[in-house]
Amino acid sequence: MAFTTEERYRPYADWSADYIDTIRNNTQSSPWRTNFHIETPHGLLNDPNGFSYFNGKWTLFYQYFPFGAAHGLKSWVHTESTDLVHFEPTGTMLYPDTPLDSHGAYSGSAMQFDDKLFLFYTGNVRDENWVRHPYQIGALMDTDGQIQKIDQVLIEQPTDTTDHFRDPQIFNFKGNYYTIVGGQNLDEKGIIKFYKAVDNDYLNWEYVADLNFDNDLTAYMMECPNLVFIDEKPVLLYCPQGLDKAVLDYDNIYPNMYKIAQSFDPETATMVNPSPLEQLDYGFECYATQAFNAPDGRALAVSWLALPDVEYPTDRYDYQGCLSLVKELTIKDGKLYQYPVEAITSLRTDSQAFAAKAETNNVYELEVTVEADSSLDLVLFADANGHGLKLTIDPANERVSLDRKDCGEAFALDFGTERHCEIDNQPTTANIFIDKSVFEIFINKGEKVFSGRVFPRKDQTGIAVLAGKATGHYYPLDYGRKTN
Repeated sequence: MAFTTEERYRPYADWSADYIDTIRNNTQSSPWRTNFHIETPHGLLNDPNGFSYFNGKWTLFYQYFPFGAAHGLKSWVHTESTDLVHFEPTGTMLYPDTPLDSHGAYSGSAMQFDDKLFLFYTGNVRDENWVRHPYQIGALMDTDGQIQKIDQVLIEQPTDTTDHFRDPQIFNFKGNYYTIVGGQNLDEKGIIKFYKAVDNDYLNWEYVADLNFDNDLTAYMMECPNLVFIDEKPVLLYCPQGLDKAVLDYDNIYPNMYKIAQSFDPETATMVNPSPLEQLDYGFECYATQAFNAPDGRALAVSWLALPDVEYPTDRYDYQGCLSLVKELTIKDGKLYQYPVEAITSLRTDSQAFAAKAETNNVYELEVTVEADSSLDLVLFADANGHGLKLTIDPANERVSLDRKDCGEAFALDFGTERHCEIDNQPTTANIFIDKSVFEIFINKGEKVFSGRVFPRKDQTGIAVLAGKATGHYYPLDYGRKTN
């Protein structure tokens, strides 16, 4: 369905129950529904939001347009978990239902204060001339899931930015509360604004400075900035839309990047001695990653496995998008590592020696090791002719490559079908998570990551070894009752 602007911003109450039933049934008929990733019951899912720990559980919202595979009037859907693997929707939603968020509850973050969860987000408002007014606003959620909006603007649009000013992330650094907000300056260059909570009051914010992270000023917008601290080193994750490929080459329509600094100075909003820019994920779909420092000290992250302005084969089933596995972030030898939380192993139901398979249910983990000076050509979602998602792990030539051109329905062809990264010539491991239409591949326990979507044909369920050899294990995975 092609949505008009009027339909995209139609009030939720104006959509009929019959229409909802129709698209829900259509979504459920899709052959590509995942087993252990968060998806919507129908409609579009995009950014992860409000990732936090509250009331003894992990909280994770996702941004949602319920009425089809389109970007329109957004709300937030609440899920919670005890293990960071099994997330249950609670029925709680943050709706776009006030004058401060009338055209969408856009992305944001969350943090517990006393016995309430503070939700800090962008209210998207359009006036009668369709001019956007972005407001950084808040709400409080209690332990029963009741949400009370805060009826004031917490951070107004600065005079030196355009109306592209959004995605506040709140964080605690050495006992003080701060937030960063993505923006675009009047020269239409991407920037990040840095604020401090006055007297640690989340209702009272003062501007400190634009975040200094050696911004190359080639992007036209900084979306979804997140600042986390790992071994006391600040790590900035962000999505620099329009980044000049001369700064760092990338293939996706929009990149998700990171920098690691040696220290952080909140008085001047400075990341001291930041690293060069690095790709967060080398795959086809990874965007709007949200990370936070958990109470137990870990830095945890989750990503949207889709991209803005891209059409997907699931669109005809009236849904789009899913979230990644939750990943723990660590730093080793100056590199950012990402790897699923330990509880993901609870999904394993069996252990079999690695070997080619004519057929699987496309819900499994594969763990393989390729020795130095050798290589492996592996096909996931393979048909009888060995066509599918081709993964080449090649320590001998210091390279990992991925090609999805022969895997099911083609899409996003303007951005190519191949991705690759460099590795060292040493024994190389790959932990590969396959979930119907999702792959997440972690090289060397998260040194490099490839995430993305494929939409295989019914006969593409095998694992083929085209050349080379590896040792390892195949683990069928069982999530249990799927509730989202």
